[in-house]
Amino acid sequence: MTLSHSEPDTGKERAGVSRRGFLGYVVAAGTLVVAADVGLAAPASASVPSAPQPPELYDLNDALTDAGLPTSQLITVTINKDGSASFEIPRAEVGQGITTSTAMIIAEELDLPVEKVHVTLAPARPELLFNQLTGGSNTTVSTYTPIRVAAAIAKQQLLQAAVLLLGGTAERFIVKGGIVTAPNGKTATYGELATKAASSTTKQVQLDPSKLKGSSEFKVLGKPQTRLDALDIVTGKKQFAMDLDVPGALPTMICRPPTLNGKPKAIRNKADVLKLPGVTDVAIIPTGVAVRAETFGQCIDGVRALQVDWGAGTVEGENDESVLANLRRAELPLAVPKVPVLAKTVEADFEFMFRSSAALEPYCAVADVRDGSAEIWAGLKSPIVAQGEVAQAVGLPQGKVKVHVVTGGGSFGHKLFGNHAVEAAQASKAFGKPVRLMWHRADEPRQGRLHPMATSRMRATVLAGQVLTFEQRHTSVETSFRHGLGEMLTSVATKLPTGLGNLGVAEAVFVLSQEMPYNFGVVDQTLTETDQRFNTGSMRNVYSPDVGCANELMVDILAKAMGKDPLDFRLEYLKNDQVKGVLRKVAEVGGWGRKMPAGTAQGIAIHKEYKGASACLVEIDCRPETVNRKIRDGVGGPRVTKAVIAIDAGLVINPRGLEAQMMGCFADGLALALTSSVHLKDGHFLEASWDNYFYTRQWNIPHDFTAIAMPSNGEQPGGGGEAGVACSVAAVACAYARATGKVPKRFPINHDDPIGFEVKSFVPPVPESPTDGLDWTF
Repeated sequence: MTLSHSEPDTGKERAGVSRRGFLGYVVAAGTLVVAADVGLAAPASASVPSAPQPPELYDLNDALTDAGLPTSQLITVTINKDGSASFEIPRAEVGQGITTSTAMIIAEELDLPVEKVHVTLAPARPELLFNQLTGGSNTTVSTYTPIRVAAAIAKQQLLQAAVLLLGGTAERFIVKGGIVTAPNGKTATYGELATKAASSTTKQVQLDPSKLKGSSEFKVLGKPQTRLDALDIVTGKKQFAMDLDVPGALPTMICRPPTLNGKPKAIRNKADVLKLPGVTDVAIIPTGVAVRAETFGQCIDGVRALQVDWGAGTVEGENDESVLANLRRAELPLAVPKVPVLAKTVEADFEFMFRSSAALEPYCAVADVRDGSAEIWAGLKSPIVAQGEVAQAVGLPQGKVKVHVVTGGGSFGHKLFGNHAVEAAQASKAFGKPVRLMWHRADEPRQGRLHPMATSRMRATVLAGQVLTFEQRHTSVETSFRHGLGEMLTSVATKLPTGLGNLGVAEAVFVLSQEMPYNFGVVDQTLTETDQRFNTGSMRNVYSPDVGCANELMVDILAKAMGKDPLDFRLEYLKNDQVKGVLRKVAEVGGWGRKMPAGTAQGIAIHKEYKGASACLVEIDCRPETVNRKIRDGVGGPRVTKAVIAIDAGLVINPRGLEAQMMGCFADGLALALTSSVHLKDGHFLEASWDNYFYTRQWNIPHDFTAIAMPSNGEQPGGGGEAGVACSVAAVACAYARATGKVPKRFPINHDDPIGFEVKSFVPPVPESPTDGLDWTF
């Protein structure tokens, strides 16, 4: 039985829930299947300041949630004959723990043990339109109500079936662990009731909103829950793309160009490469030369042996400074005069270099393209778009391409794009055989997706202890949103040659996500994007790490100019009690204001986004003996010795999962502030792999780290997957400025240090296949 629900228009609603209730549809099926349709639900309203910014009224999460409402009735919960529940979530699990939190939501409404709820990833479903995009920390925000309503309708139908089987009334039944007990002592399991609740025809049902549990009734939600797949992950049983056993799919890798986005023209020694041990196939595809072999090591040998004639790349001869100069030419002027009458002007100017968004799992995909059909397995956050792009790449109708969404080993925006799926399909078609394609780690920072280079210029005016104006001009290399909103129409629009379609999405994302939560008079934040030649994407937290870092550094500058403590200044000017709450919490736990040795300091920062707020406090050591410490295969520099991060995410589903997300967010923020970037020189990026892309490692993570999930409040969850990045970058930057007495201008702070590694070759594009792996184990 399948149920969906919609809300009659009553004209008066509470927290998005109608007084009259949800409508549902019992759909023909052999067992109980439930869907939720909240297409007519209105967003919750709240009082706002007299001069709010757009995100205070309607933010990116509202837009993403509303986009998915019309197809929410197509998301179903199934009650199985063994009494368990099954749900295919139309989002991608890339390490954020959404399969566990979703199971908790269903378990709560059904009164089932979490272990009896099986959440899997839905394949590409074009009928879902805007409802299968994973991004913007929106998964739980947008799916919370549809999923719990579907589960509640399922329980309602099960209880109605129990009335017929056990007698009595549903209101007097006790439900626990998937067993319904009547007052007379008779029992029935969900499994027994599932087929009895099924229907041979589709029919409409209605759910009274009072049947949804209130937060005071929760027994599962809000309680710490270890990830349901944790044991499989740590024991190696978890299935990622390269673990799948697809018959005939052999390892495949790509020989890539020496400069960014170069194109292959010809292979000079194809016959010789085909004679190498294990190599079965070699073919040109649009992005390089694909090599298929019996092992990945043999693929690497084949890639290294290839002699390829390459066409020019998109940034031949360019370097960091030439791209930065191009950005400077595109900057819009600040509007407020530099020296207003009687007022003091405070200015700041920051630069953010290119950074890789590659996850520990490189791009991977399995593809089997046959005459008239194609099948793909990959970690994909926008699978409908990937399905359409694969279809176009191999010349098939979209309906002839089946795309399976596989758990991804991280994403950070990378897997919003289906480059790996498209390449795998192209290689499979060229070979006429299934392939197991994997990018080499050296490919990721050199040819993969990057967080774009950007500048942020700011000017504020101060008079009589008040900030009268605050301007920010953020100028960036184009951020690609060519995945659109997760479906083909907007994806095609963003790919128009003029670049205006992509720019429109970029501007909308910026306006709906960036918020200055201080009473700073007239606030004006603008985005200018230019230069479409790079492979970029929405790295974790999108614009906020750069914009937020610049903002919070400017707040510290203003506090100093006005002779105020950074914490006191923030608390005085902040508009939002939620933000003040997390700020006070990290200040309390972190011991803000304690006396510290010269060359060390504390930094504190906040961020407001995703229906919530976050704050971070750090302590940093910038003394010479620390900065100049020697680290094997790493970089030294300032050392963060302590960090406290707190998040208020509204209604918290899984505090343990949220704390884990904050740990990851802080690691991202620390890297973005201090160490992680790629260097462009002569048209190619120097970094290649994780041994010389200096993301946060054990040698620079603080020994003293605390993550705090604030107590749940309200009836609506906020986003948590990205929410702690911006405040973490900013807190580290502010601490560095206080410790050194010098406000950093370029990020990461170590970008201009001498390159601390031997640059790997560009021809061949990858290092030799490893032969001594066991020598490095413990």
